[in-house]
Amino acid sequence: MREKSQSGDLEINTWWLEYQKNRQPDIREKIIETYLPLVKVVGGRMAISLPSHVDRDDLISNGFFGLLDAIERFDLARGIKFETYAVTRIRGAILDAIRAQDWVPATVRQKARHYEQTVAKLEASLGRSASDTEVAEALGVKIEDMHTLLSQLNATTVIPLEEFAKAETMPAQLLNPTQHIEAEEVKETLAKSIDKLPEKEKLVVSLYYYEELTLKEISHIMNLTEARISQLHTKAIFRLRGALSRLKASLL
Repeated sequence: MREKSQSGDLEINTWWLEYQKNRQPDIREKIIETYLPLVKVVGGRMAISLPSHVDRDDLISNGFFGLLDAIERFDLARGIKFETYAVTRIRGAILDAIRAQDWVPATVRQKARHYEQTVAKLEASLGRSASDTEVAEALGVKIEDMHTLLSQLNATTVIPLEEFAKAETMPAQLLNPTQHIEAEEVKETLAKSIDKLPEKEKLVVSLYYYEELTLKEISHIMNLTEARISQLHTKAIFRLRGALSRLKASLL
């Protein structure tokens, strides 16, 4: 979204005050126009990890409804930045649409569960991150076949990744005490788990998730193919999913 000047911020705050007082349609249109680029940014980033047959425009359309929902629900008095609140709503609307489409075949889901469980069990036994060779051996496949498997599993990582983002961006003011404690535990677990990732995987997660670079941009920085970056991303997310699964089990 374009940068706003201080005078622009004041103007937008004035719009919010007017809209929350009178719900004027013309003010609402100005707010929508201001934050519409945010939908394209969020939708575009989420589309990166999805299969080519998933329509990017459909994701953005669903994100737009998330933006409208955010505008209607936003309470200026809470002291939360609208961008932070809106991103959560936009992501949520897109994730709901992705789940409704159910575009991941059941066989791929089964492979994903088997891969995640195998890696989690292996790394718990080793007490460290497992190498590709060790994972392939545990799976009973060749390295080349494991890389092919990772390419198939890439499409299953977008929702977990964005769920991680939800934990990072959900404003504390919107959480009840129990949710707040659990969100803090998720953040702490993620931070520790990311720190334990192999260096290349850690760098991919950092650049993609925190610096908000695309996989293509990361491939240029790391001088690797985009397919290789995608593999590193997928492996990292499965390791993190395993860590969060163990945390979830401990909270039950």
